[in-house]
Amino acid sequence: MMDVIEIQKIIPHRFPFLLLDRVTNIVKNETLIGYKNVTIGDNVFQGHFPGHPIYPGVMILEGMAQAGGILAFKSMDHMTEKEAANKVVYFMSIDKAKFRSPVKPGDKLEYHISVIKNKGAIWMLEGKAYVDDVLVSQAELKAMIVDK
Repeated sequence: MMDVIEIQKIIPHRFPFLLLDRVTNIVKNETLIGYKNVTIGDNVFQGHFPGHPIYPGVMILEGMAQAGGILAFKSMDHMTEKEAANKVVYFMSIDKAKFRSPVKPGDKLEYHISVIKNKGAIWMLEGKAYVDDVLVSQAELKAMIVDK
């Protein structure tokens, strides 16, 4: 549904910190599914950990946050692409974060984001991350869309 070029029109992140390669499904005000292909070429593996590469949990949470930002922006029907370019998503809190299984190079990290609640510019989201249909991480995210 959205490739990396379209994603970059909505969120300001760029390599090496753009952690979402594609959005495959989006239902406004409800859900988003997207993924990141984790590769040994990702910069984080230079130090996390040499000889035993594990994708950092904080990067998984950041990927969820970026996917959540896409869902929030796409759910705001009245916002044009030009207006979105002058906005940014600030995350206010991350709660109930759990890491259940390590993510390694070669994994396809799939994000499932669901809206818990939305009130104006404030979004509460549930994020789950899967590798091969196995839940590897989850968290509740709270974010606000603000002017740059």
